[in-house]
Amino acid sequence: MKIVKTNNNIELHGAENFVLSETLDCGQAFRWSETEPDLWLGVAFGKVLKIGSKDNVITLYNTTEEDYLNIWKNYFDLDRNYSQILEVLSQNEVLKTAGEYAQGIRILRQEPWEALCSFIISQNNNIPRIKGIVERLCQNFGEEIADGLYSFPTAEKIAALSLEDLAVLRSGFRAKYILDAAKKVASGEIVLEELIDMPLDEARATLVKIYGVGEKVADCTLLFGLYHIEAFPKDVWIKKAMAKLFDGALPECALSFAGIAQQYIFHYARMTKLEI
Repeated sequence: MKIVKTNNNIELHGAENFVLSETLDCGQAFRWSETEPDLWLGVAFGKVLKIGSKDNVITLYNTTEEDYLNIWKNYFDLDRNYSQILEVLSQNEVLKTAGEYAQGIRILRQEPWEALCSFIISQNNNIPRIKGIVERLCQNFGEEIADGLYSFPTAEKIAALSLEDLAVLRSGFRAKYILDAAKKVASGEIVLEELIDMPLDEARATLVKIYGVGEKVADCTLLFGLYHIEAFPKDVWIKKAMAKLFDGALPECALSFAGIAQQYIFHYARMTKLEI
């Protein structure tokens, strides 16, 4: 991949295994919207980004080289060689086929607290409603960083609120889970960054101490916010897909990259309308 700075933009030429629609609209993040074909607008780490794709060039608009190096390069997981991972997964024929369908997906390395809070909101929910709740959370309790665009509120900000304050989110039963998570993170009872280097099982056990956080939400947080690429979130749908495709057990070649394999399996099953 070649990186070119032009005017106020950063261009990525020949970026492999990176399709914006597949990466930004696959259910791993909830603050991106496609404003025009192949042009996306989103907020992460307190920064607004417009990013587009054309003729095998991905352009990050109005972005400094410093922000690219300090935020976006890591956020889009651009140092990871997905071609090598696809080669390893291709030892299994089903995973090889799934990878061919979904090879444009990259795992977003999101801010840990935002990932935790967002996946608490995702419980028993659909993506449009999740996005709506997350947007109301940011509008009401975040900081405005551009016209109509807001940062994700800190755990400390949310921990100081009451359930009555959170009623504006219209998040239902999830409000009490959000508040408990915020209080545990803000108080230092749970230090999310410490979970990055912790063994997976131990990190998961720490997260499920939060009221309302089960293994699925914990594994989503570990995969998308704490860089545990071996985490494999399981909901009812993915369990059915696993049972049909692999008799319930992930092939051994995929264990080190289970989270990436999960995204490929999900996308493949959705795109082929797999009967499960």
